[in-house]
Amino acid sequence: MAKFESLTFDNGFSRLPETYYSRVCPTPVPDPYLVCYSPEALALLDLDEGEMTRPELIETLAGNQLLPGMDTIAALYAGHQFGHYVPQLGDGRAILLGEVKNAAGEGWEVQLKGAGRTPYSRGGDGRAVLRSSIREFLCSEAMHALGIPTTRALCIVGSDRPVYREDQETAALVTRLAPSFVRFGSFEVFYYRNQVEPIKHLADYVIARYYPELTALADPYPEFLRQVALRTAELMAQWQAVGFSHGVMNTDNMSILGLTLDYGPFAFLDAFDPGFICNHSDTGGRYAFDQQPDVAAWNITKLAQALVPLMSVETASQAISEYPQAFGRAYLERMAAKFGLPPGGETASLHPQGAGRGCRDTEVSTTMLIMDALQLLAQNHVDYTIFLRRLGDFDSRPETANTLLRDLFLDRAAFDAWAARYTAALRQLNSIDAERGASMRAVNPKYILRNHLAEIAIRRAADERDYSEVNRLHALLTRPFDEQPQYEAYAAEPPDWARKIEVSCSS
Repeated sequence: MAKFESLTFDNGFSRLPETYYSRVCPTPVPDPYLVCYSPEALALLDLDEGEMTRPELIETLAGNQLLPGMDTIAALYAGHQFGHYVPQLGDGRAILLGEVKNAAGEGWEVQLKGAGRTPYSRGGDGRAVLRSSIREFLCSEAMHALGIPTTRALCIVGSDRPVYREDQETAALVTRLAPSFVRFGSFEVFYYRNQVEPIKHLADYVIARYYPELTALADPYPEFLRQVALRTAELMAQWQAVGFSHGVMNTDNMSILGLTLDYGPFAFLDAFDPGFICNHSDTGGRYAFDQQPDVAAWNITKLAQALVPLMSVETASQAISEYPQAFGRAYLERMAAKFGLPPGGETASLHPQGAGRGCRDTEVSTTMLIMDALQLLAQNHVDYTIFLRRLGDFDSRPETANTLLRDLFLDRAAFDAWAARYTAALRQLNSIDAERGASMRAVNPKYILRNHLAEIAIRRAADERDYSEVNRLHALLTRPFDEQPQYEAYAAEPPDWARKIEVSCSS
């Protein structure tokens, strides 16, 4: 394991022309202190946990001192925010320290979020508050544990420096890690400026570093666009399957690597509501839960438009044309696994015993079983995560009532009718309950970062400087699929007061 000051920085992005960024140093904060850290993220940099006890490291991750090799910059980008183009955005409160190569040869860009003003702060103070920093730290690492591509969070460093939002709060910095923070908007800014060469140069950089298999192609740009579209389709399928709502799916928050990027007013579903809006600022519901796959498709068209100088409109359209099918296929495969059913969507039909292949009227579709279940969840306001976790314990013997699952529904007769179809499907598959249950529990988490759990941790941290709940939640959420009996209460439905929690873009 390495000492922090001995890390080798290889700053690929800062070797690009300054067209893409501005050189800027972090603004120091007084008396920084460690709030929490992720051992899993620390290991990505080959660092031992003991390093987090060193004051020198805290000073560095507070932006108060730099190490040799760090080359601090804030990136330029633009983007469509709530459907409207904003010509210049950029890292308004994030500063890239550089890129670390670990022993495995992986490059991890190290970025401080909340490090002070940059040329892209647009009048803001460039700071992050403890509240939003805790939410980002916990969700970044929770998403990784769920197997969803994401930027990572190394730690939070706090300071008593006041920061003013709706009320006075205290400052904090999140150290974020990612192979790259390049986003759709990184290309859009140059398209709208009619600057073709920077688009090509940036595309060549991204392809060479992150899509190297494409460099052998005579014309790599269409396939690059196609691969981004496919990665985004997979990411959307994962979000929808786990019940994650991002809240601000602007093109400047869309990763060119298909990572979950920029955690603001996010939420995981409690009661299943397809039209759930997690962002209090999203008054029109543009980024509602059920709109996310279509919004991602729209964002991909904006990336395609930005890359049109490198290919024809027809070629760009063809490159992204697979997105709908790729999303649908990935989503149904994930949902089928969560329900313990065979993948394949409409092509996977389950014939109850005694029904021949020609008996279309008795055929049970995997897709219909899943979609009908989701409709029942919405009608009965059933908790999405709890339902799927309990479904893993479903007893397929016809005489079994499955009371714990059934009691989640107000309309028990409707559940009984669906359960009978589900039982018939499982029997036709010769499904063994114990085996099916084990496979379902491996893909249906018991623990998610519910808003009220984050809120409790935030209140204790902000009001009492007690960070034990932040650390407890982090440890819990790194094992979301495991039974952890001592934390059973964390898997329960949210209390009534949780309905009043509002999270907005300022959060």
